[in-house]
Amino acid sequence: MTLERARELLQHQVDFGSGYNRNAAKLILHEIQKDHGQAGVDQLIRDLDLETVFGFKPGKKITV
Repeated sequence: MTLERARELLQHQVDFGSGYNRNAAKLILHEIQKDHGQAGVDQLIRDLDLETVFGFKPGKKITV
């Protein structure tokens, strides 16, 4: 998955912002972590403010 596609999918999850959407966002970030590493995940967390919305912290490994 590209970072741009992940950004689009994550933006939809942020717009809804429920607990179910947090789980979907976590799965998307996990895929990005496998394809692009922690730097890709951290970039998306910062760009989309996922720390505020879902509590994801830059530098923390995403596990499912």
